[in-house]
This record gives sequence, C-alpha cells and structure tokens, in this order.
Amino acid sequence: MTTWKILSVTALAMMAFAANSLLNREALLNTAIDPASFTFIRLVSGAAILWLIVNARHRKTGFNSSHGTDRHHGKQGGPASLAANWTSALALFVYAAAFSFAYVSLTAATGALLLFAAVQATMLGTGLWRGERLNTAQSAGLLLALAGLVVLLLPGVSAPSFWGAVLMIAAGIAWGVYSLRGKGVTQPIEATAKNFLCAVPFTVLLSVMMWSRQSLDWAGVGYALASGALASGVGYVLWYSVLPFLPATAAASVQLSVPVIAALGGVVLLDETLTVRLALASVAILGGIALVLRRDRKSG
Repeated sequence: MTTWKILSVTALAMMAFAANSLLNREALLNTAIDPASFTFIRLVSGAAILWLIVNARHRKTGFNSSHGTDRHHGKQGGPASLAANWTSALALFVYAAAFSFAYVSLTAATGALLLFAAVQATMLGTGLWRGERLNTAQSAGLLLALAGLVVLLLPGVSAPSFWGAVLMIAAGIAWGVYSLRGKGVTQPIEATAKNFLCAVPFTVLLSVMMWSRQSLDWAGVGYALASGALASGVGYVLWYSVLPFLPATAAASVQLSVPVIAALGGVVLLDETLTVRLALASVAILGGIALVLRRDRKSG
C-alpha cells in the first residue's frame, strides 16, 4: 500500500469514527427516532454490511462459506468458523446503547471527548493493574488529562449534562473493554462482524423493554443506517485494512484526531458552540493522552 493510500484510508477511517458522534447527535436532536431504536438499527445494519463484506472477501480468496472451509487449503476459517464471543458482543452492545442514550443531552464534541477519554483511561488502567508502570512524563500526561476531565465536568453554565456524561463514560469503558478483548485477534474484520451479529439479541431485548417509548421517522432511520453501515461497518473495515501498515505510535496517536473532527463537525454541521471550557478541556485531555502514548511507545 502506497504512502498516499495509507494516509487517505486512515483519514477516511477517522472521519467515519467521528461521523458516528455527528449522526447520533443529529438524529436524537432533530428527528423523532428514540435512542433504543437508533441502537437497534445501527447494530443490525452494521452486522449486515460487515457480514456482506466478509463473505465477499472470502469468495474472492476462494473461501467456501457454506462449508466453512477454504477450497484451496481445506482449512477451517472465515465467519462461519468464528466462535461466538458473547462477552465482547455484550461490551459492544453496552457501548452502542450508552452512546446513543448519552447523545440525547450531549453535544457531538463533548460526547466524543468523553468517550475517547474513557476508552483510553480504561485501557491504561488495565495496563497499570497488570503491572505496567508510568515514568515521570507519562504520569504528568495522565494528571494533565485528568485535570482536563475535571475542568469539563465541573458544575457551571457550560457543564455537560451529568447523566449524559455518565452514560458516555460508561460507553467509553465498554468500548475500552471491547478493544482490550480484541487485542491479538488474527481476523479482526471477521471477529467484528461476528460480534455485531451476536450483539443483535441484546439490542432486540432493549427495544422490547423500551417499546412504549419507540418513535421512528424516515430521517432518523436514515441516520441510524448511515451510522451502522457506513460510519461503523465500513469505517472499521477501512481502519483494519490500514492498521497493519501503521507504526504502533501512529496508530494510537492518530485516533486523537477523532474528538477534534467531531468538534469541528459539530460546529459546522450541527451549529454547536465551541465553548472556552470545552476547548481548554480538549487541549488538556488530548495533550495528556498524547504524552502518555508517545512516551509509552518510546519506552516500550
């Protein structure tokens, strides 16, 4: 893959991830769709597009999906042979559901920033719990990021909704767990397709529980389909296709762009206001995380 193609695909993947925040926020702010229905449509459409992509790839490489074997090598492989990982599927569902419910009251920028901070905190916290240690620069970066989070959540006129923030932090923790469980997976696109499919029963249950509050319109359904099929499904395929060509440092650091893209998109497309509080918190949180990631990769 050429350098230009790597950069282009990486940029598209980051824009797709940021688009999830914009699509969720726009749908829940300006259409009639409810969060449970949005989550259902997002996960089902994501599972469908991922499944189509996986099977198309396997047909192209000679995989016989009806028997779960490779015609050329006779080996088990592909989506039919991947065992269901219900823990990962549950983490995926919790992320998607909490994400949508949080965007009832959060701006796209605030939501993306809280999500990203919670994901990184979960993964970093797990590393510390497993015995990893921070050097002085990493510790300073962590303290800076925590200070930014405190600034963002302190009570005040521009403070985000408390319960919205709690839900988005829960979504970030769930996505952090999902990401940790996916480390070392040799077929990430296939595993993601399987996890999306296994998450569908959970979202069906949520929809049944929230049936009395169900509300749909064509615009909301369209945003949910775009979030699931394009921003999620195609976005993950783009990311996993370019990930092997990125150094570990670049792969970790480039994701810092997602909250920034979401913030800019919120201002331009959703007419949101970029407050001083959010700007300061963003600089502190993203700068602190960048410092931790950079030092971690250099020392490792």
